[in-house]
Amino acid sequence: MKVVCIGSGNVATHFSQALNASGHSIVQIWSKGLENAEVLGNSLQAPAINDLKQLDQNADLYLIAVRDDAIASVAEHLKDVHGLVLHTSGATELTVLSTLKRSGVLYPLQTFSKTKALDFNLVPLCIEASTPADLSIVRDLATQLSSKVYEVDSKQRKILHLAAVFACNFTNHLYHISSSILEENQLDFAMLQPLIQETMEKIHTETPFNAQTGPAVRNDQATLDAHINLLKSSPEFKEIYINLSDSIKKTHK
Repeated sequence: MKVVCIGSGNVATHFSQALNASGHSIVQIWSKGLENAEVLGNSLQAPAINDLKQLDQNADLYLIAVRDDAIASVAEHLKDVHGLVLHTSGATELTVLSTLKRSGVLYPLQTFSKTKALDFNLVPLCIEASTPADLSIVRDLATQLSSKVYEVDSKQRKILHLAAVFACNFTNHLYHISSSILEENQLDFAMLQPLIQETMEKIHTETPFNAQTGPAVRNDQATLDAHINLLKSSPEFKEIYINLSDSIKKTHK
């Protein structure tokens, strides 16, 4: 397939690299900032543009990997193309592309960073399309990229995205809080990494409910109060600690 990649961020970078590695031809990279498009374009030997009016009108696939609130405005520039247009958002319905001739979704259920390589074959890909024929094309494409392909409609995909925010984004923010607390007290975050690793490995063999440990699940109020006292100079962290501890206690009462 001849592919136009609309976007140059984390998702666009990993998708375009995976498509290129699978034998597809990246014919154009668009980004609002030309320099960003050029960095990705140079790595794939693909022309870079920063004007949507310059989009190649004859590509087989247009992959929209931009901020959710920019998808609709990008789609306005694709009304005349005959290729398949896919967005990659977890929180945006397929209907955002309803004015286009052919449309679908290719949502990667993963966290991406440009500087962190990963095995794309292990990335769960959630697919949807406006017609059965295009769904078949999206499915074939997805299976070329990953061994984990799921047909998921827009409502289900929103639920997945919500759950992913709890499992990934919120968890990572808690890592940041942990790191901040340790740094403030001249302790190394690396000391927590074996604990984090064991916690992640445990959920492969146990449910998160059964894997829960800590003072809240034990209803160890003395330890909880001691922790809260340690956080008295950090009211934001204190509030998070209290809310999460209360949630754990209610879940395991």
